[in-house]
This record gives sequence, structure tokens and C-alpha cells, in this order.
Amino acid sequence: MPESLSYASEKSGLPPGSLVHVGEVHDHEHKITLINYNKTKLEKRIVKSIEEILTFQSDDTVTWVIIDGLKEVSIIDAIGQHFDIHALVLEDILNTHQRPKYEEFDSYLYLVIKALALGENKLSVDYEQVSLLLMKNLVFTFKEKPDALFDPILERLNNEKSNLRKWGSDYLLYVIMDAVVDEYFVLQDAFDEFIETVEEELLSNPSTHILTVIQKIKRELIFLRRILSPMRELLKNLQHCESELLDERTLRYFGDVYDHCIRITESMESYRDLITGMLDIYLSSVSNKMNETMKVLTVFASIFIPLTFIAGVYGMNFDSMPELHWQYSYPAMWVIFIVITVFLLRYFKKKNWL
Repeated sequence: MPESLSYASEKSGLPPGSLVHVGEVHDHEHKITLINYNKTKLEKRIVKSIEEILTFQSDDTVTWVIIDGLKEVSIIDAIGQHFDIHALVLEDILNTHQRPKYEEFDSYLYLVIKALALGENKLSVDYEQVSLLLMKNLVFTFKEKPDALFDPILERLNNEKSNLRKWGSDYLLYVIMDAVVDEYFVLQDAFDEFIETVEEELLSNPSTHILTVIQKIKRELIFLRRILSPMRELLKNLQHCESELLDERTLRYFGDVYDHCIRITESMESYRDLITGMLDIYLSSVSNKMNETMKVLTVFASIFIPLTFIAGVYGMNFDSMPELHWQYSYPAMWVIFIVITVFLLRYFKKKNWL
């Protein structure tokens, strides 16, 4: 069996519950971080095996395990064996193409959320799947790669007076989800500024480059909608969860995260309407530009029509045409040409055709 696959379709034919990593393989060292804390103590260390985690479990502390990287399938398998996690849940943890979802079991809750960040070129969004397992006094966090997503949470843990140090694992779950959703606001601000810039450039200089940019933004907004819609559904279902693992006072905090998700969703919907309007503006601008070009060409054609007619008449080689033998025929013809041209230009300008 291969260690890692790029697409879920490559797992076709494997039995349900087959533990194979599906997704991008990031070049980094696999790391397991364990944080054990309560009101009075805080301990952080790097562990080498899942067996070490068992020694830290107790009723008076909360244990948070952060697993950076999913290519080590044996670690996920060991978690499933030691903590009695369903094989299909382990399979979903390793498959990074999951949609945000929430599943409730007797002794644990399983959640999948998506962390979002703006890409380097400002036209793409980086997606990272974060899987969560909530148990009594224990939270597992599975990430695709190491990053600074949880740095604000780690700073809050250093404060002995914070609610995070006083409350249970369900509150830690809320804080993690809140940190992920807060990053959505950073993405929203970046999109807001970028779309405004594109709109200004579109009005001043509609070009094919702007059309390409608009299409890329539209594509990213479609992907964001696929994530935000199930994320909102997840948070709504979580508020109505009757599991003993979630305290009633913590459910109110999940309601706040739900409100934030709705705000982000509404903003992304408005951006989609803006992009549609920008496409209409682009098409109208191109059409107006073409109309202006055709108007100029039509004016020139209208001026040359009578001149061409006169030149055509006197281009006929008939001996009986008296004007051909006049001494001042040629300069007189130029005067007529100039008078006709000036008259037509003034007439077109009076009619606001120029």
C-alpha cells in the first residue's frame, strides 16, 4: 500500500477504513507536541510516541496533543488503537480532501475544519485541513504542516488568569475553532482591499489582464463557499449537541463563532455579487470602447464618401468634360475638398458625434 496519495480517487478499490494519507506531502519533520495544563501548572514537551501521552492523562489536567503532519500513518493508527477511535474516523483524518463536518460518538467528538490563509500572489488561498478529536480532558489536533496558527493560543496558555487555564477540554476546542475562524477575517480584509483595487483599475483601464484577475477571484470565491457553507452547518449542529463532553456554558461560546462564520459567509456572498458586477462592467467597457472606435471610423468614412464621389466623377476619362481643361481646375477641386471636410467636421461636432 502506498504511503501517500494525491487524490481520493486513487483509493478506489481499497476496503473502508484503509489508513492511507491522501493529500499534499509537505517537506517537514513530523512532530507531536504535548501540552498539559490546569490552573496552577503548564507543561509543554515534544513526545516521540503515543504511549507517552497516556502517562499525562488525569482528571485534574487538560491534555492537548498537536500532531504536525499526516504522512506518518503509524501514529494515527496508534491513536486509534489506544483511544478506541473508529477506523473510518482515522481514515477521514488522513484524507485532507474532507469537507468541514462534525460527528458525535459515545466517548469522543470528531470535527473537521479548514484553516484559510491568503497565498503569496494574493490571487490564491491556501487551505489546510485541521481535524479535532475531543475527549474527556483530552484534545487531539491533526494538522497538515507546522505553522503559526496556534501561536496566539499558546500565548494565552502562559497566562494563569485566562479562562483557558481554568476551564476544560471543551473550552479548548472552542478556542481552537475561534482561532481558525478569526483567520477568516484576515482573509476577508485582504479580499476587500484587493477587490477594491481591481475595481478601480477596471474602471480606468479595462484590459484582458483585469479579466484574468477577475476570473481567478471568482474561482477562489467558489472554493471558499464550498468550505464556509458546511462550516456554518457544523457550528449550528454543535450548538445543539447533547454530548456530556460539552458544557452548557461552552455552547454559548460556540454560538459566537457561529455568528462570526455567518458574517464571513455574507461577506463572501457580497464579493461574489461584486465580481459578477465587475464582469458586467468589463463587458460594458469593452463594448463602449468598441463603439467609440467605430464612431471615429464612421466619421472618417462619412467625410471621405463625398470626396471619393467627386474624385470618382472626375476620374472618368471623357473628352467632353469641360472642367478637365480649365486652368485652375486642380486647385479649385482642393478648395472644394477642404470646404466639404471642414463643414462635415463642424456639423458632426454640433451634433455631439465627435
